[in-house]
Order: sequence, then structure tokens, then C-alpha cells
Amino acid sequence: MLRDSDAAALRDALRDALRAAPYTVDGVAGLLGADAHRALMRNETTPGRRATTDGSPLSTLTRLFALQMPVTLDDAERALPGLVDPLTVAGILERSVGEVAARVDLRAYGDEDHDWWVVCDLTPGLDGSPRTVGPEHVLGISEASSSLAQLTVRTPVGSALDLGTGCGVQSLHLATHADRVVGTDVNPRALAMARATAAINAEDPATPAYEVRDGSLFAPVHGERFDLIATNPPFVVSPATGERLVYRDSGLPGDEVVRRIVSEASSYLNPGGWCQVLANWVHVEGQPWTERISGWLEGTGCDAWVLQREVADLPTYVEMWLADAGLQGAPDYVQRYDTWLAWFEEQRIEAIGFGWLSLRNIGRDEPVLRLEEWPYEIEQPIGPHVAAWAERTDAYAGASDDALLAAHLVQAEDLVQESVGPAGAADPEVILVRLQRGVRRARQLDTAEAGLVGACDGELSVGQIIDALAQILGEEPAALRRATLPTVRELVADGYLH
Repeated sequence: MLRDSDAAALRDALRDALRAAPYTVDGVAGLLGADAHRALMRNETTPGRRATTDGSPLSTLTRLFALQMPVTLDDAERALPGLVDPLTVAGILERSVGEVAARVDLRAYGDEDHDWWVVCDLTPGLDGSPRTVGPEHVLGISEASSSLAQLTVRTPVGSALDLGTGCGVQSLHLATHADRVVGTDVNPRALAMARATAAINAEDPATPAYEVRDGSLFAPVHGERFDLIATNPPFVVSPATGERLVYRDSGLPGDEVVRRIVSEASSYLNPGGWCQVLANWVHVEGQPWTERISGWLEGTGCDAWVLQREVADLPTYVEMWLADAGLQGAPDYVQRYDTWLAWFEEQRIEAIGFGWLSLRNIGRDEPVLRLEEWPYEIEQPIGPHVAAWAERTDAYAGASDDALLAAHLVQAEDLVQESVGPAGAADPEVILVRLQRGVRRARQLDTAEAGLVGACDGELSVGQIIDALAQILGEEPAALRRATLPTVRELVADGYLH
């Protein structure tokens, strides 16, 4: 599928035709309009059909792939000149006497600086059609893949690993800032599509955008190390019975696949390297979820920032994934549902957590572990804020009190202060500081803490500011230092002060 050396001319011609249309994210969105585009995101194509009737190459390609409609052979030949028959042979299209249809999806995708195309399976469930998919179904662009792309730290690196690449979405992103990218998967269909995605997006036709290898977890890269690992593994928590959908089911019970990745990642990371994971984990009766994940991290030498974004009750979780498999209305739906819940009960599982894990192979004797629940708003992309957390951790995690007192700190650029109290009152009852970007935290401060934050402009050291506040407030400087320094550490760790 578009990856053999003798297909280079076909790949180049296809890429030229897509660009000329222009079949890009902006091109499709502009053609459909906001309402039809939002409808398509809900798997409804009717508004899009009405917006794509002019016979232009962009309308034809949008109908063919995004809307999954057959188009006339004449329209297909105009949009893909000289390519219909070769793409039919390659398995991208199928044709009858007068019509052409898509066999797989060629999805327009991109970021602020790139226009890409992703080869994946057609979207199931359009316009209320049955959503059932085969075991080797290859997802396209999903909410999960977008979340991982925004979580990933984007500093330039020498090597990166996309563990469980699927159709190759993360590998495309990684290739923008890594000299070498390896994508791995166990699904033969995903491997073929990831290679096709790599080929069609290669700037040099002789060199794919990234390398793709067959194998489970870290087996294909045994003995190698990377500067960055990004993975959206098949993390669905299940009893591992019944038919396995490879894109979501690891074949391992519970959250074992996530545990293995987290506990083994440091062996495949260069010093200072990152492993960033999108995952589910179980909440077990009598054990805090933070304790469970902390146990996975023991002995890795990795600093870790784990954000639990959601917690699903068990019926909701089972219903969501049964629907994802297209099993609503199936004869054995109730039996599957009951079996899943019975297994949860046997395992003493109370709920399922979902979130992001960012591990950094720093090799500290006492790694910094920050595990927190944050179901509130986050400004994306969060990756730069993960990198900033690491920088602050390196600077201050092991700092002595004397070093912290000598530090010259500044407020985060997006920090604002809010005061609450009766109108006209001399002093507010409540003082809050709030971050406007990244993890949009808010914290209540007392008078001394608010005074310190307000004075952090880099000119005076923390110790000098606290001593000045002691004079103003009539307190003993040493006592105020002891009382305030723990808060200063927390304000730095949370990103209020840098």
C-alpha cells in the first residue's frame, strides 16, 4: 500500500493532486462551512453532502474520503488525474463501470505548520449506520490521539519512539522535531497503513517520514534507547475475554499493559528522556489510585507528573466500550455487560481513571512524583507546560531553604490576582491568584503570601522580600521565613512563580 520503491511516482503524483485540490484540513473546513464541519465531527454527512455538489477536485475528494460517498468516474479522474486505476490496484479505491468509492480513508490532517494525510480505515457509524468494526480496524484521528499530540513535549531530540503507532499520527508529529522516529505495532493492517502514511508524507520520496516495526510493546526496540517515547496504548480495562479489537484491547487483563509500559520505560530512555502515556488505570477497593501508580514507578528513577483527568463509574465505562465495538443491540449484549461487571467485582475494582502520565528519566535517588486529580479546564497544548514543570523541578526540587531564600523569582506571565470582599472595604476577605494557561490552577493566599507574590519581579531575593514583609506586618523575620517558605516551594512547583 504505497510503500514499495516502485510506487514512488504514484506517491508523488497523489501528494501533488491532494495539494492542488487543496485537500487539507483548512481546505475541507472552508468548503464545508462551520455547521457542516461540526455535523461531520458528529458522524453526520448530510450537511456536508449539500456543501460539496460543485464537482471541484476538493468537493470530490471530500465526498470520496471524508463523507465516504461514491463519486462519478469522471469527477474522480479530474481530482486524481491518472491515479484512479493505480490507487485501485493499491487498495485505496475501488471502481465500477461509472463510479469510484474509497476502500480506506485518506484523512486530511495537520498542525499549525504542516499539511499531512493519514491512511486509516473508514469511519464506522456514519449517519446512524452500524458501527461494528473488525478486530484489525485501524483508527484515524481520534480525541485520544489529539490529546497525546498536545501532551507531548516538543523540544528537538535525536530519537523518538511511537509505541503502538496505529495509522502513524504521533509519528508524523514526532518527525517534526526528532532526527529519527520509530513506530511500532502488532496489528498487520496498522503496520501497512502507518507505512503508507509515512510514505505519502515523506519530503524525500526515497526516505519515509519514519520507520515502522512489527512487534509488541518494547520488543521491536530491545537494546535501544530514545530521547522521547509517546504512546496511546490499547488501554481499555477488561477481563481480556471475547473478541479483541487490537486498537483498544491489549489482550492483558486490567491495566497491566499500562503498568508494563510505565515500569519498563526507563530502560529504553536516554538520560533526561521522556515517556508520555495516555491511559486508563483501575481504582481498587481500599487502595488510593495514587498509591497504585506510585508503585509502578518505584525503582525507575523517573520523575513523574500524572494528571487524572476523569473517573468513570463501572456501568458507564462498560456501556461506552460496548458501544464503541458496535455491540448495542447484539444478541449477547446483556451477557457481555454482565460478564464485564462481574469481573470488576471479582477484582475489587471500584472505578476507572483516565489521564496523562509524563515520566522523565532523571536518575534521582529520590525522584519527584506529582500525582494529582485535575478534571478542570486545561489550555492546550499542555506539552510546553510539562517541559516547564521539569525545568522548575530541576531548579528547585532539591534546593535547600537557604538556596530558595537566595532565589530571585518572577510571576508566571499569565498570573492574575483576584480579591473578594465587601465593596469599599479596606482589605479583601479572600485573595486568589489564578493561572490563565496550561493547568489553570487557582490558590488562596494570606496577606503575607500575597505580598510576596506581588513583589516577585526578579529584583529582590525571596529572603529580602520576606524580611521586608516582616517589617511591614510587624512580625519576626525568622518566624515569617519558616512559615512562608513551604508555600513558596508549592508556588514554584505549581508554576505560579518561576
